[in-house]
Amino acid sequence: MKRLLAFAGLLLAMFTTSPANPVNVGDPAPDATAPDQTGAPVRLADVYSKNQYTLVYFYPKSGTPGCTAQGCSLRDAYETLSAKGVAVLGVSTDSVESPRKFKEEQRFPFSLLADTEKKVIAAFGVGTTFGFSARQAYLIHDGKVVYADHKGSTKQQAEDILGYLAQAGK
Repeated sequence: MKRLLAFAGLLLAMFTTSPANPVNVGDPAPDATAPDQTGAPVRLADVYSKNQYTLVYFYPKSGTPGCTAQGCSLRDAYETLSAKGVAVLGVSTDSVESPRKFKEEQRFPFSLLADTEKKVIAAFGVGTTFGFSARQAYLIHDGKVVYADHKGSTKQQAEDILGYLAQAGK
């Protein structure tokens, strides 16, 4: 039994990585490029420059219950978030096809990035388990991270962001 537990722990360690340098409030906004759900490349710096705020949220897998709840929270509050100048980008390690279907099925009004090469995940220092990204969210303003949710909310992701904006007087 001890050997089995030790082997299981070794396997978990092999497939789990922790962020070496997680992005925190006050850090410069990371820049990376990944394709969106259509396959078109999206450079984060370009998105930041066009919006007052950019919410970059990471989710493990398209179509799963927690990821659906997180995305739907943002979809349902999208009009309010947009009115406050917030652009939303979802990021997962899924192939382009999965986010495309996920966006269509859930009618998300925002883009989902297919970070198969894990460039965006690495730039933000997001951990992965078995190849899936951890659930996290970051709000970018004026080239800086102004809000970091390292645990990632599901049903109240939008509420958390709107709460932060209210506290900041936005």
